[in-house]
Amino acid sequence: MEFAEPLATGTLIKRYKRFLADVRLEDGSQITIHCPNTGSMLNCNTPDSQVWFSTSDNPKRKYPHTWEIIQLPNGARAGINTSRANSLVQEAIQQGVIRELQGYDTVKSEVPYGEQKSRIDFLLSKPSDDCYVEVKNVTLGEDGGQGYFPDAVSTRGTKHLQELIHVKQQGHRAVLLYCVQHTGIERVSAAKHIDSVYAETLGQAIKAGLEVYAYGATLTPKKIALEKPIKFI
Repeated sequence: MEFAEPLATGTLIKRYKRFLADVRLEDGSQITIHCPNTGSMLNCNTPDSQVWFSTSDNPKRKYPHTWEIIQLPNGARAGINTSRANSLVQEAIQQGVIRELQGYDTVKSEVPYGEQKSRIDFLLSKPSDDCYVEVKNVTLGEDGGQGYFPDAVSTRGTKHLQELIHVKQQGHRAVLLYCVQHTGIERVSAAKHIDSVYAETLGQAIKAGLEVYAYGATLTPKKIALEKPIKFI
């Protein structure tokens, strides 16, 4: 996924009200940008960190700039725009990067399904099989390369796992794919210390036949791309 224009850069002052962040530019001026991340952004919002942001040409936007990437204190980069995750996964499927999801005739997004009126991120289909793929964006990393999901209690994430269990019970293939937008993460686990219910439900889903994969991204001011498998524990 290449940006239309290379991202601009600045220094993070603070993130606040969930959707806003103040950034100091290289000339010393200050702007407020949109923060497209509803999570806690744990370990990903340290003041004085370098950040990169895109700019929209939509004149109706109150905040035309969107926060995309942050440089973390340990030198890694994290992509905090969660809306990018599905596009990154779709591109990786189409380009054959995600080997486990090849061989399907059609790929549809945001398809209604399940007992709780959900929408699956991707429905992959061929005459002999349907594959339901739920995507989760991972940015919570700790020293030593360990990554976690979620970074805050996620009742929505638990709901999606329950839906995927039902998918397996119906005889279809169910996949949970962690889109790891963090260059320092080498392995991913459920964050039991943050959301024990999610972790327990994930264990139940795996026992029911859920497949879990993780793929890591490269992040530059010019592009973001999923390029390599990451170990799930």
